[in-house]
Amino acid sequence: MKKSVAVLGLGKYGKSLAENLYRLGADVLAVDQDESIVDEISDECTAAVCADLENEDEVAALGLKNMDIVVVAMGKNLAASIMAVSVAKEQGVPVVVAKAASGRMSSILKKVGADKILDPEGESGLRSARILFSESFKDFFELDENMYMIEMKPRKEWIGKSLKEIELRKTMNLNVVAIKEKGSLWRFVNPEEVFREDNILLMVVEKKHMKNIER
Repeated sequence: MKKSVAVLGLGKYGKSLAENLYRLGADVLAVDQDESIVDEISDECTAAVCADLENEDEVAALGLKNMDIVVVAMGKNLAASIMAVSVAKEQGVPVVVAKAASGRMSSILKKVGADKILDPEGESGLRSARILFSESFKDFFELDENMYMIEMKPRKEWIGKSLKEIELRKTMNLNVVAIKEKGSLWRFVNPEEVFREDNILLMVVEKKHMKNIER
């Protein structure tokens, strides 16, 4: 089932996030008050809407309650961000993510209901998109032009099976580098060790094989 994501604010980061989420297969509602930006992204998302994101009534009218995720990407506008996060939570959006330009802004947005804070200085729109789009990804790094490193939970079909049984390198071209449980340290994987729900895997994969893990 496709995820539906609304991205509010289409600056450089928000625009990149919206476009990458759409390319990954999400239904994306992209919103900005600049009509030229909305026109520019209209072919790179499911729907593009021009709205005053500082106006509570216009934000409320976007139908955010139908979204799985709402991303408030107006990092330089604290008042608008607070209002948008509040409206999204009031409408029952399961996950509200906000971009923050400072530690103080991050703290405030968490207090008004943001479930996750984005750090645009530390992550690209592509990285954020992959983490938000996947239910398994915990973190995502681009090592170079050919290789990704992924921190993820085991897929449901892997639970109760060992690395030797699944043969991820042979069947999916995925290399498990390390494993840990939440709150513990990374360790090398014993091929006979059975994967559990609370495991977190550190994996390396070539870009051409990313489709194997996103299915």
